[in-house]
Order: sequence, then C-alpha cells, then structure tokens
Amino acid sequence: MKYILIIGAGSDIARPLAYLYAKSGYGIYLASRNIEKLNRDANDIKLRFNIDAFAYQFDVTKTGSHQEFYNSLPMKPFGVICLAGTLGEQKKSENNYSDAKDVIDTNYSGLVSILHIVATDLEQRKEGCIVGVSSVAGEKGRKSNYIYASAKAGFTTFLSGLRNRLFTSHVQVLTVHPGFIRTKMIEGRETPGIITATSDEVAKDIFAAQQSGKDFIYSKWFWRFIMLAFKMIPESIIKKLDLK
Repeated sequence: MKYILIIGAGSDIARPLAYLYAKSGYGIYLASRNIEKLNRDANDIKLRFNIDAFAYQFDVTKTGSHQEFYNSLPMKPFGVICLAGTLGEQKKSENNYSDAKDVIDTNYSGLVSILHIVATDLEQRKEGCIVGVSSVAGEKGRKSNYIYASAKAGFTTFLSGLRNRLFTSHVQVLTVHPGFIRTKMIEGRETPGIITATSDEVAKDIFAAQQSGKDFIYSKWFWRFIMLAFKMIPESIIKKLDLK
C-alpha cells in the first residue's frame, strides 16, 4: 500500500483531500498540531474507506523535531502534501518580529525543513510526489499582507527549484496556487463569492493535478488570468491603491 502524508492536516482542505486519496486506495498519515482532531479524522477515514489512517502530532515550526518525526513513520510515504499555513495579521507582523517570524516559519521555513528531508528520501527511492500549496498572494506584494505574501513567494520559488532537482529522479513536484478559499483562515473577511472556491473544489483540483503529473496549477483555474492582469498593473499605481 502507498501512503500519503498530509502536513497541516488541520486545514479545511485536508479532510476532503484525504477522502479522495483514501477512496483511491492510499493509506493516510495526518500530521498537525491538534492531535485530538486528527485522531477523530483518522478514525473516520478508517471506518469510511476501510483503509489505514494514522494521526501524528507535528509542529511545522519546530524544525529540530522534523527528522525524528519522519523517521518514526512506519512506512515512508509515496507522497507528501503541504497544507500548513497561517495568514497572520499584517499590522502585528509589522510591529512585532516574533509575529512576522511565526508567519514566515509556518508558510516557508518550516516547510523547507520537512521537505528537505522528504526530498532526500524520495530522490534516493526515485519515486513519489511532493505537493506544496502556495498562494496567488505570493505573485505580487501588497501593503495589506506582504509578510504572508513574501513567505508564499519564497515557497513557490523553493518548489520550482526542487522540481528541477528531482526531475531526473522521477519525483513529481506540484505547486498549487489557490485564490480565495472559504476556510477558517479567512473567516470574517469579505471575499467575492464568484471567485471564492470551497475546500472541496480545491481538494479536487489538487488530487486531479497530482494524479495527472502536473507541475503547477491555479485553483480555481481562472486565477491564472486574474493574476496575469494584476501583474501587468504598474507598481506606481499599485502603491497608491488601498488593496485588501
């Protein structure tokens, strides 16, 4: 049996994505900070799909524990999906570096740490996949979220380089750029309904793209054109706008 490891399995996208892989016969490793929730989700997956599912407490910001965590897995995963992330609060990040560091470590530094370990293993085995969920926010800085956006930009670049490194080892690296998603991360924030995806929609996009061997996707698909238009706006204009 092949296993899929989901990092940041407390994310709203994690459950529908785990269902898709479990339905296709993959065993599931769920890893996140909230072990009580993960235990419930793992038990649900076992009962629903009659498949192996395990829960692990994991903090992506505690990089010193990452190697021990990966070594503890009973079978090394065929694929790893990184959903961990935090939006943070821009003003807090501007005024307190510890807040900024938490955003950077959760969205970038911690993921680089665990994926460094995973990539070395998959490279030696010459199989598998890595899926990293970045964000359209990382494609151009805005004053309302540039700490978060810069971490996502770094993660996108990291995944691009990793994809080139692992190509000859037959390891797929998929970068996912979602737009707005109805999740607890943006709870209370107003987003345009027509361009806001559900967790189920993004999960389906990720699963389909990984299974078909793609390198890069937007979710929903039309964000590719939204971001193309946005990146064409000169920064001399962007800096005068009160973009949220």
